[in-house]
Amino acid sequence: FRLALIQLHVSAVKSDNLQRACGLVREASAKGAKLVALPECFNSPYGTQYFKEYAEKIPGESTQKLSEVAKECSIYLIGGSIPEEDAGKLYNTCTVFGPDGALLAKHRKVHLFDINVPGKIQFKESETLSPGNSFSMFDTPYCKVGLGICYDMRFAEMAQIYGQKGCQLLIYPGAFNMTTGPAHWELLQRGRAVDNQLYVATVSPARDEKASYVAWGHSTVVNPWGEVIAKAGAEETVVYTDIDLKKLAEIRQQIPILSQKRCDLYGVEMKK
Repeated sequence: FRLALIQLHVSAVKSDNLQRACGLVREASAKGAKLVALPECFNSPYGTQYFKEYAEKIPGESTQKLSEVAKECSIYLIGGSIPEEDAGKLYNTCTVFGPDGALLAKHRKVHLFDINVPGKIQFKESETLSPGNSFSMFDTPYCKVGLGICYDMRFAEMAQIYGQKGCQLLIYPGAFNMTTGPAHWELLQRGRAVDNQLYVATVSPARDEKASYVAWGHSTVVNPWGEVIAKAGAEETVVYTDIDLKKLAEIRQQIPILSQKRCDLYGVEMKK
């Protein structure tokens, strides 16, 4: 099946972001994509100073438009993420809609991006955001998909749980920056893919050098062998790739690590 990743140029005008995102979703559907994914924080600039201003309830304006375009195009739509307001708290939240427009999954970013690399970048999502507390998976006729948002990708245990639960594709809307992007963006994706013998796709906003937070871009798809099979540059674009589940099965048969794990010696478990 065909997967499309929309590397959207995000502006400060929410209505423009929504309009362009929906237009690119339609374009991807017209080119045969069955699963379409948007980037992290696709409807607002990324930054702790923006989250409260742009936050919405779910359902709300942005998710309503995502539901409508998923139904119009009869696709599975992974709605990147938006700042969500719920009961006085803010979350970084990804919604997924099916071909009938129904909400299939809602993932709140589990691991908040609190880092300090002296002289390069300091960022603290927890100043404004609360963490999610659950794994998020959804079924399609093609395969089961697991969700994470950006910093979630650094936590190998989360991906391993998804693999144990039968996911064959992991999708991470994310916005790595100009320090962590060149260092770890592709490396982490390839690691998660090889460790768990599944496909990993990441969807970044396009790079905007004038933004207060500059995203790395380079939305990428990695196959279960650890090969990069599709990759964007820094500009706004749509990345297409065909996900071959037969290849996944072949790789798991050739190197059967999943059946060779020493569960008598170690294990990773989902607690809730």
